[in-house]
This record gives sequence, C-alpha cells and structure tokens, in this order.
Amino acid sequence: MHASGDRGQAFPIYIVTVAGLLFAAFAFFAISQAAVVRSGAQKAADAAALAAAGDARDHLVPGLDLTKLKPEEWGRLLDGRLFDAAGACAAAADFAASNGATASCESALPSFTVEATTNAGVGSSVVPGISGTRGTAKATARIEPRCTLGSEPVPGGEPPSDGSPPPKSDPVDIRCRGGNVIHLDPSKPDPWRTLARSLFDVRLVH
Repeated sequence: MHASGDRGQAFPIYIVTVAGLLFAAFAFFAISQAAVVRSGAQKAADAAALAAAGDARDHLVPGLDLTKLKPEEWGRLLDGRLFDAAGACAAAADFAASNGATASCESALPSFTVEATTNAGVGSSVVPGISGTRGTAKATARIEPRCTLGSEPVPGGEPPSDGSPPPKSDPVDIRCRGGNVIHLDPSKPDPWRTLARSLFDVRLVH
C-alpha cells in the first residue's frame, strides 16, 4: 500500500516535470526562430545598403564631361563627390525584396543607411510577445576612395571658330592603393561602371 501511494504521489510530479520540459523545448524553438528571423533581417539590410552604395558609385552626375575637368574637379571626382545617388535607394529596396524584406533608405553621400524589416515573422509561440514578430535590422555602407590624382591634367578647350577639332585633353594618371596606376584618356574612357570599381571600394561600416 505504501509503495502504491508513493507511485500515486510521484505521477503528478512526473506530469509537471514533462510539461515543464515541453514548455522549455517550445520556448527554445521559438527563441531560435526569432534569432533566425533577426539574422534574415540583418542579411537583407547588409545587402540593401551595399546595393545602394554600389548603385551610387556606378553613376556620375548627369552630363559630366571628363575632357573638361580641371585638376580640382578631378580631385572632387576621386573623392567621391560627383556621384548621382538618384537610383540608390530604389536599388536598396529591390535587394531587400529579393531577400524577403522591405527597406527604408537614407542617403548621405558617401554613405547609405538601410533599415530592413522581414516580410515573414515568427510563427505561433508559447513565449508571450514573440508570435508574429518580424525581424528588423540596420546597416550602413560607405563608398571609399582608393585612388588619387597622379598628374596635373590639362582640360580640352572649346572648338576653334574655324571648325577645326578642339584641343585634346591630356591623359590623366590616377594612382591607387597597392601601387596600381591607371592611365586614363578622358576622351576615350572605359565605361564609368567599370572604372568606378577600380577607383572606389564599397563596404559595410559599423
């Protein structure tokens, strides 16, 4: 009778213990889900910020004529002050969408800050306040110059009144990190998108 009574008393304790373990397991699963959602938001924010900075780097202000630039204007270009950021935040939104998120973007050349929110949230959870929670994260990317002007270019002049070709601008030497020198003919430059990737780095900053 005594042993049977002990078993009867132990059974409720067993039930409570199992219930507690199950709750802990579900809670751990919910917290893991939340961590995954937050990680997804951070990846989306990082990708979107890099996309915004990369898009700006790849576009110069409209109408810029390299053959007419004076030395100080070349300096501004190589410092990253002549970018066109008109489409940068749209690029950020596109990249966030491809990563399952929406994004808000702030442009402050040469930096772009993006806040991403995941479209999907945490599923049903036993942990109060977690169910349906979406992940949010911020990231900032910056365009950083890696080259300086190595020679003093002479810009091309206006066409003479007699109709002959205008004077050509001098080639430009651009010196970059690592000892690389770019010899640029302003009248026949590579596509800016290609050239820009040699002149500037785009990276996340914290």
